[in-house]
Amino acid sequence: MASTDVLIAGGGPVGLTAAIELRRRGVQVRVVDPLLQPPQYAKAVGVQPRTLELFEGIGVLRKVLDAAIQMRGQIVYVNGARVAQMDFAAPGDVPFSFIAIPQYETERILRDRLASMDVQVERGSALASFEQDANGVRAMLTSLDGEEVVVDAQYLVGCDGAHSITRKTLGLSFDGAAFAEQYLLGDVEVDWSQPIGYGIRSMHQVDGVTDDALVCIPLPGRGRYRMSMLVPDDLSGAPEPGTDQIQHGFEGTRQPELSHIQAVLDRLSPEPTTARNLRWSSVFRISHRIVDSYGRDRVFVAGDAAHIHPPTGAQGMNTGIQDAHNLAWKLALAVKGQAADGLLPSYDAERRPVGEEVVGRTVRAAREGIGADSDDPDHIIRREAQLLIEYADSAILGDTAEEGTLLRPGVRAPDATGIRRDAVTSPIRLFSLLDRLRHTMMIYTGDRTGPDDLRAAESLAALARTAAHGELDTYLVVAADAVVLSSLLPVLRDVEGAVAAAYGAVNQSVFVIRPDGYLGHSQPGVDSEALLRYLAKTFR
Repeated sequence: MASTDVLIAGGGPVGLTAAIELRRRGVQVRVVDPLLQPPQYAKAVGVQPRTLELFEGIGVLRKVLDAAIQMRGQIVYVNGARVAQMDFAAPGDVPFSFIAIPQYETERILRDRLASMDVQVERGSALASFEQDANGVRAMLTSLDGEEVVVDAQYLVGCDGAHSITRKTLGLSFDGAAFAEQYLLGDVEVDWSQPIGYGIRSMHQVDGVTDDALVCIPLPGRGRYRMSMLVPDDLSGAPEPGTDQIQHGFEGTRQPELSHIQAVLDRLSPEPTTARNLRWSSVFRISHRIVDSYGRDRVFVAGDAAHIHPPTGAQGMNTGIQDAHNLAWKLALAVKGQAADGLLPSYDAERRPVGEEVVGRTVRAAREGIGADSDDPDHIIRREAQLLIEYADSAILGDTAEEGTLLRPGVRAPDATGIRRDAVTSPIRLFSLLDRLRHTMMIYTGDRTGPDDLRAAESLAALARTAAHGELDTYLVVAADAVVLSSLLPVLRDVEGAVAAAYGAVNQSVFVIRPDGYLGHSQPGVDSEALLRYLAKTFR
């Protein structure tokens, strides 16, 4: 019998992210996956700016960008006429834009990062069953040759996809429905003159009703796209025998050929073109479903095990990765015995509303198109970039100030530029200071940097660090021209006023950023009572 801190079922991008985030915090993990080889499909290809922020934190950003192409926008054609163009320009206050990268490349980069921490995905090993009690989880793993292994873990995370054994064993509901349409996916190259980095959506409509569609997402390479279209009659059919009732995902026995894709291009391509170099293809079914709970006791689900929906707007993998990111830092504190009683339940409370919103929005967008529900381009871009996700109703947030300009807890903590610190010769970004492992507290004193102000800030920092079991870093943020004679805290100068503007900071205000990049607490004044109340919701 073997044991580990956390057992993760599923070696895709969601399971890998969870494993990396746990290992970065010193937690022992095992990752099992029934597939002997990683899939080589360009299934999920869009990576959002918010996910790139997470990738920066876990140390894979450079490699992801090296393997990607910038997703610059989408051009829409109807009945051969160009009718719309949406540019995916990232807002100026966001450090990254949209990219496209084949899912197998994302997984390879994450696997390599996990391997650098001495963890390999155990391939050919599947979660078969499990039981849990107040002390832990006992899981049965089976290999392809029938060998059975029992693993004891403190916690189990099911990242095992739409047909999740974890979800089924927990008895979670998975309510929703399947789309009647079946789709064909293919990874091909074309020789057209469409602008680089733009997705192409081309539709045929009769009286405003779409009866034929082609969607092309750019991939790295010359003229390379992942194309999706309705399945032709000779490839359509019932779900494959032996599958469960969740009609979602690839169906391997029906392999579309280049001729199938060319036939659709001949009908819908915005210009004459020839498809070539078919790397892979599949028939794909789409359902929209979500669980009634993201976990029970010591077992949790994330990614497709918790929510499935149309791929519209590249929301699925990104949402799953952010599920894992939200859960992992909380699990790490629980493994160490440092988590407050309400911390792990906050995973479901914070992430399930996000899943519900994504499922509903992507279903609407699949029918009507991205952004059809809004006339505000900036709102659409920020929403699709997953920058507007917030946890305003979470029970583990700090108090909300009734008055003032302070940014409220529960929103994504904004980045800020133009920060200066001693011994660094150029301005730095706020996010570059966050190690994404611990909480980060900013005490903004502005121009108030006298001895009494500094002592109050230093005392608050010491109290907070003790309450957080050392899992908290503190910075003193001062105005550009403030005179700081001596400080026990590292000092940042808000030279361009970007921190004050982004956080609504005034002299003597406090902000705590969680490891997942969300603002957990904001308060006017150096008030230890309010801060300690907040920290007690996270730390035992």
